[in-house]
Amino acid sequence: MSFISMKENQGSKTASLMKQYKNNVDRPVGAILSLNTIAHTIGSAGVGAESMKLFGEEYFGIISAILTLLILVLSEIIPKTIGASYWRSLAMTSTKIIRVLIFITYPLVLLSELITKVFTPKNHQASVSREEVSAMVDVGTTEGIFRESESKIIKSCIRLAGVKAKEVMTPSIVVESANMNLTTKEFYEQKEWKFSRIPVYDNNKDIIVGYVLKDMVLKLVSDDEFQTRLSELMRPILSFNEDESLYQIWEKMLEKREHISIIVDEYGCLRGVVSMEDVIETMTGVEIVDEDDVAVDMQALAKEKSRMMHQGIASAIPGSKA
Repeated sequence: MSFISMKENQGSKTASLMKQYKNNVDRPVGAILSLNTIAHTIGSAGVGAESMKLFGEEYFGIISAILTLLILVLSEIIPKTIGASYWRSLAMTSTKIIRVLIFITYPLVLLSELITKVFTPKNHQASVSREEVSAMVDVGTTEGIFRESESKIIKSCIRLAGVKAKEVMTPSIVVESANMNLTTKEFYEQKEWKFSRIPVYDNNKDIIVGYVLKDMVLKLVSDDEFQTRLSELMRPILSFNEDESLYQIWEKMLEKREHISIIVDEYGCLRGVVSMEDVIETMTGVEIVDEDDVAVDMQALAKEKSRMMHQGIASAIPGSKA
């Protein structure tokens, strides 16, 4: 359908007709098969009868074998090979020819439609599945149409709807958060914040109520506005459950023009954070790391910190600030 859509966008009227035939394939198939069967039957009978007049009945077997071979090669193998190899250049012309065939064999086409409706399932199935698109991308990569990196991104985008938030989120144990009652000065003096968007809570670290922009807070500090509280600068934050698909999260973040969201459990307690960076990393398969990042894989860091906490030495891990 992509070829047809491309031709439609170019203003081709024949492409619209081709789309109709594609959506209602019974008509063109009925016309082609009807004419094909009539031609083979009448042609074989006529040629066979004339050959027997010329060569006699003793050559009937040989004539039948030669005729079958000629029909197979000339009307099946060669035309279908040409069609499979040059379908793009033949598609528009073939569509016009099929329209004429449908007109000529219209009664047979109607009969064919009635018969096929009996055996056709009522529930419509998608013409192309995700797996088929992914396989087509693999073929395109093998044939040099796509680069490996392009193939990886396309296939990751196709699978995005099947990726759950809990699979890519930064676990809560390594999430930086701040109390909403902190002043800008206290926020600045508390520690060196590594991220540009900081989730904020009221009394319970597990209940996130919004987020603040680190740069906005630091600007107020540079302007000597030390007593402004984070609650005054706080912005609402998107919230999703752990089983939400990454595609839905991405769509919502784009719609709301947000770069960060929190993942919560059934009680509304923080389980982790998903940022736009996490979505892009999942789509591209490449970790986005800048000079301020202490750890590349935050999930691995979370596991390490959890292990160390059980040993009572969590503070020994550099950059793991909760």
